[in-house]
Amino acid sequence: MELSELRKNNELIDLFCNLAEIPSPSLQEEKVSNWIIDYCGKNNIPAKHDDYGNVYINVPATDTSKQSLLLSSHMDVIGDDSPVKTYLDGDLIRAEDRTLGGDDKAGVANALLLAKEVANSDTKHGGLELMFTRDEESGMSGIKHVDFSKLNSKYILVCDSDSLGQLEVSGASYTLVKIAVTTFKGGHSGIDIGDTTRENAAKLLADIIAALPQGVYHSEDGQVITSCNIGGIKAGDINVTNVINTYAEASYSIRSASKSVEEELKNLMRDEIDYCNQEYEGVAKAEITFEEHLPPFEKVEDEYIPILFETAAKKTGIDYKISSFHAGAETHIYAGKKNANGEVFAPYLVGLATVYNMHSKDEALDYKSILKGHELLKAFFEAFNA
Repeated sequence: MELSELRKNNELIDLFCNLAEIPSPSLQEEKVSNWIIDYCGKNNIPAKHDDYGNVYINVPATDTSKQSLLLSSHMDVIGDDSPVKTYLDGDLIRAEDRTLGGDDKAGVANALLLAKEVANSDTKHGGLELMFTRDEESGMSGIKHVDFSKLNSKYILVCDSDSLGQLEVSGASYTLVKIAVTTFKGGHSGIDIGDTTRENAAKLLADIIAALPQGVYHSEDGQVITSCNIGGIKAGDINVTNVINTYAEASYSIRSASKSVEEELKNLMRDEIDYCNQEYEGVAKAEITFEEHLPPFEKVEDEYIPILFETAAKKTGIDYKISSFHAGAETHIYAGKKNANGEVFAPYLVGLATVYNMHSKDEALDYKSILKGHELLKAFFEAFNA
């Protein structure tokens, strides 16, 4: 089958390909956002740009006794602004010699088609909001510029996972940790090596590193919740061995889906720095700093959305997996923010299509999976409004 034939016979596939064929690298999303606004205008979908160029859609409720639901996806992709020519390879949609943009045009297409279907039906529902953001891939500036106080929904499906049937209920933070050791006296490794008032900063840093955890720090039910990973070490000159080094530094990353466990890990690291400073008082000084680059996305206490998702997945015959993920997404920004009603958002990361080799020139989208993903999304929306 040719892709042109598949597009002619299926609105979702045509919608996805239209979106994918508009190059939209981070902070160059104007063409695709304008295309979305135009599509909405032709299909009775209330849509507008916000002050940052994100696209906001609000399909009004037909039953105000029900809750509204927010779907969120990002418009930018990994790749440049060169032409995107899609083609069909078996069950896979690919782009010629470049990234396809399945991340996250698959999420945008699925959400946009649901908005069209809901806006043009007499279905009883509590309202459907869509937020299509800019710049998720490089800096998340789009989601950070959203005016959350204008959003009505409490529950959010961030349609940005790479496997059909995934529901991620929590995700890890990212904290950059820097450790620096300074000694007060350097010297020559031959002449001054016996002086007990001199310590090598590289050796002291190595002792600290040896005492700190590496890898998985905490897990639950076989899933990593908190990890600690050393990124790099810098000390002295690899070609110079006759100097007692006076400075050394290391960097770590902490990722955690639990604020309390992350704080426990930070305290452990602080204790090790304090121990070093007590042991080498007057000889050396160790310092540690923590920079939070992405807050954690913690699991919501209620099981409302996971139960509905499981129901919808079973109804549509889709294998599903409810889990946590050890990375970052826009869920992390929504988490902890409040909507127009003062409610804290309850975000979830959901997979509505399977994308292979994401972010590479071999990227491909299983077209049958995106069709099943739309069945899943519609079944979920029906259950949400039952």
